[in-house]
Amino acid sequence: MRDSFFAGRQFASLQAMVQAAETWCVQVAGRRTCRPLGGAQPLAVFQASERPALLPLPPTPFELAAWSTPKVHPDCHVTVAGALYSVPWRLVGRHVDVRATTRLLEVFCDGELVKTHLRVPKGRRQTDWSDYPPEKVAFLERTPAWCRRQAAELGSSVTQLVGELLSGTPSALHHLRAAQGVLRLGDRYGSARLEAACARALAVGDPSYRTVKGILVAGTDTAPPAAQPATARAVPALLHGPAALVGDLAAPLAGADHDDPEGASR
Repeated sequence: MRDSFFAGRQFASLQAMVQAAETWCVQVAGRRTCRPLGGAQPLAVFQASERPALLPLPPTPFELAAWSTPKVHPDCHVTVAGALYSVPWRLVGRHVDVRATTRLLEVFCDGELVKTHLRVPKGRRQTDWSDYPPEKVAFLERTPAWCRRQAAELGSSVTQLVGELLSGTPSALHHLRAAQGVLRLGDRYGSARLEAACARALAVGDPSYRTVKGILVAGTDTAPPAAQPATARAVPALLHGPAALVGDLAAPLAGADHDDPEGASR
């Protein structure tokens, strides 16, 4: 075709060359008898056996793709081109096949497509919470801000106790699970009992999840506070001066029975 069609020809444009080539293929080359085809015409063979097997063109142009085999991190993400993408948690620790185009990122495991993400720039993160185990999803979605909002709906003592657990940047995440646990106690024991238990824990100076839970389990959240032991004097005698102190010490001795050795010693 190249020798017989292009030889000695000149074309005004690329489009004119394409149109002329298509016409030559159909009208000239396609109607010749072909020995390898048993004397049949290539155009007739194409229309009879090849055209029915043709597939339509894809809706979008072909995209170049880059393949890689990253390892799934413990946080359920893989790193591709400096960005993080989540994958199902069951694949943690395994190597997966990743196909990345300018628009999409596809993750395969053992030849099966397991995750698809839109591409994000370097340094960004694309996370699907459904990729985490259910217990992790609950922990990550119930942020410190969420805990404070929930505590405010349960009572002032719950709010204060949860606020103390989450106070301070270094301890906020460390005590996040404890704050979540305190709020879950409200589902089991009710908001009224949780409010009373938090108030009691604050009163004894131990605003912790373990203390609140222990109060609720023991049922002491509704018990009255323990009575303070009575004292002979609300204010020590020494605060009234030396005379009062000597008088308090001399009175028992003056009234004691001298025949009683224990009385003299009292």
